[in-house]
Amino acid sequence: MNAIHPSTTLRDVIGLDNRPPRLAESALIMIDFQNTYRTGVMALEGAEEALAAAARLLERARAAGIPVVHVVNDGGEGSPYDIRAHIGAVSDEVAPADGEPVVVKQFPDSFHATVLERTLRDLGVVPEDGASLVLAGFMTHMCVGHTAQGAFHLGYRPTVVADATATRALPAPDGSVLPAAALQAAALTTVTDLFGTVVPTADALPV
Repeated sequence: MNAIHPSTTLRDVIGLDNRPPRLAESALIMIDFQNTYRTGVMALEGAEEALAAAARLLERARAAGIPVVHVVNDGGEGSPYDIRAHIGAVSDEVAPADGEPVVVKQFPDSFHATVLERTLRDLGVVPEDGASLVLAGFMTHMCVGHTAQGAFHLGYRPTVVADATATRALPAPDGSVLPAAALQAAALTTVTDLFGTVVPTADALPV
């Protein structure tokens, strides 16, 4: 059997920088760390481990004194994403501290039809300056990946912390089941092909 060799990424073709950013020179975006992903119909594989990793990342970001912005998805009253109820609230382990902005969204891309870009600009995080955004959250293949794309399109340099994300197994078009680990790997690979960089853990980000 012939060995499979990876293709050159679009980032390499274009000549984009693949080095992870310094945490102290970035802003942290915490995406959809809501209770809905810990139980019930939307429970994610590895959610608890990802949440623990996100708590460590958040602690490092706060110690570094960088901007932290939380994003929550509002699906409306009575939905699994009802931000007025416990199910849609941010998990206690990574709850916003006083002064940390919370941006409400209704689409996978945290920048789409929200005040996220304006919030970042107000914090001095400006894409024209090549600002770096560190992303963590739920779900890897959906809101994390789409937010990385949105950030890239606006001129930011996004980096996803892999172990601070999680997703779930889904039915594939051929009728098989795509395991959560495979979907997460595919989502992160999509990011690294063009939209940004991926680090395995927060410790891989130089201070």
